[in-house]
Amino acid sequence: MQQKRPKRMVSGVLLLDKPAGFSSNQALQRAKWLYAAAKAGHTGSLDPAATGLLPVCFGEATKFSHYLLEADKTYNALIRLGITTTTGDAEGDVLQRNVVEVLQEDVERVLACFLGNLPQVPPMYSALKHKGKALYEYARAGVEIARASRQVTIHSLQLNSFKGEMLEITVSCSKGTYIRTLSEDIGVALGCGAHLAGLRRVVTGAFDISQAQTLEQVDQMTLEQRDACLLPADMLLTGLPAVEVDEENAYYLRRGQAIWETRPGECGMLRLYGPERAFLGVGEIMEDGRVAPRRLLVS
Repeated sequence: MQQKRPKRMVSGVLLLDKPAGFSSNQALQRAKWLYAAAKAGHTGSLDPAATGLLPVCFGEATKFSHYLLEADKTYNALIRLGITTTTGDAEGDVLQRNVVEVLQEDVERVLACFLGNLPQVPPMYSALKHKGKALYEYARAGVEIARASRQVTIHSLQLNSFKGEMLEITVSCSKGTYIRTLSEDIGVALGCGAHLAGLRRVVTGAFDISQAQTLEQVDQMTLEQRDACLLPADMLLTGLPAVEVDEENAYYLRRGQAIWETRPGECGMLRLYGPERAFLGVGEIMEDGRVAPRRLLVS
């Protein structure tokens, strides 16, 4: 009988460059196995056909992964004009083929219309849940579910190239934005239809794809080298203000007690650090100026 592999209480954030053909969960499980980690989670799914930045949290870092779920993202997208598909991407069956008679100035004009806040209807081929089932499960069964539109924000939309029927864009957007839906909407606005032909996530929050490791690279490292690639958990919280406390106040925070740290006129969440800049976790400024612990590391 094969001996069960021991798990480690490793903590930190691995910036993973997810390959095509892997679901986000498959990439997560592979990384978890390579690190022999007892606990792991990712910070925002990518479709199996998509590649790019997938931050993976281990151990104590999983407590703060939701902060990155809320972060803005940046993608490089390849859009094929003139063809619509059942899924809105290259994986689906062709629904319609149209002649593309579009000039670059037409593309630039249409892209400008998608900047800012806009309503977007989530695609049927998505992991959003309806009555406990993912929408893509209904779609595969030929069932269409009514979806309400929701507000998303396109911060920037840059045309990188336009050749024949292919255009490449870089889009920076809010959480919950579906690039396949954006691609289809661009095709509608251009009057020829379109689908998403390729997608690569290059930025999540403060993290960039240039910092990421592939599964193949991690696989060839020693365990010590793998651990050296991990970023500390507080890197997930760079958007929050920080406060440092002395040993006495750190003691009370670790026991769930609020401390006096008067910060007039301020409110909200912040990062907590003890002596020698040791990260303690996340706290919240209360109305009376005290700081209450909300989510702490296990010391």
